[in-house]
Amino acid sequence: MTDEDPAATRFWQLIDSARASGGSAAELLAGRPRDEIVAARHTLDGLLATAHRSTLWAAACLVNGGCSDDGFDYFRGWLLTQGRTVFEAAIADPDSLADVPAVRAAAAGGGELECEDVLYLATTAHLTATGEPLLAGGLLTRLPPLEPDFDVEDPDEVRERLPRLAELFES
Repeated sequence: MTDEDPAATRFWQLIDSARASGGSAAELLAGRPRDEIVAARHTLDGLLATAHRSTLWAAACLVNGGCSDDGFDYFRGWLLTQGRTVFEAAIADPDSLADVPAVRAAAAGGGELECEDVLYLATTAHLTATGEPLLAGGLLTRLPPLEPDFDVEDPDEVRERLPRLAELFES
């Protein structure tokens, strides 16, 4: 998503507002017009597809002590809740997650970093606002294939690609 994309800008503002208020992004989104709810769904799906990367899956495995397919979805949901700056930094360099306070807390035994609810925020908002389901099924956007040259379960390769996270979670 680019800075010029108004739907992406509104989506990140929604995430920031929910974080600042401690409230639900779905509840905030439900108060917006239907076309904004639908646009949020498309933006969400695009961002989830952007974060569908082997290096982020490896990061999720380190942070959460392992990671299933669903667990990776929930980790990407959590990543979205951290806001645009953290999300974009993690896309550019997943090892940057070593600087995120919640990740550092998880390394000290602070639990798993997952957020399943954000995956359904537009669907929940639409149902709340209109009483009707938004869409049946999963992502509107097809997920890109993971990079085939990276084995997320190979500890040596993970340490090579994510040295700071590996050090944080192996110590």
